[in-house]
Amino acid sequence: METIVVEPLTGGWAVRSDAIENPMVFRSGSSAEDTARALAFKLASAGEPVRLRLKLRDSSTEARFICLPPVEPCAPPNLVSLPDVLTRDMARL
Repeated sequence: METIVVEPLTGGWAVRSDAIENPMVFRSGSSAEDTARALAFKLASAGEPVRLRLKLRDSSTEARFICLPPVEPCAPPNLVSLPDVLTRDMARL
């Protein structure tokens, strides 16, 4: 499964993936996130699921998604949010 990560850099944001040789660098987090989602959708449209990880500026939390291939040829890929395991475990305490 391909993994795409959006993470903070000094003065910007990076989108990293094994599918691309060099990280893509953006000034804004929203531009980086939009590009990462678009890349995830393109890769999932090719038939493979994609893991998408979005880190916050302090890297303490992140959003996690799986982009699943479309179920029908004309349908878009499905972006599914994954629950934060640590948060769920902490809620039980």
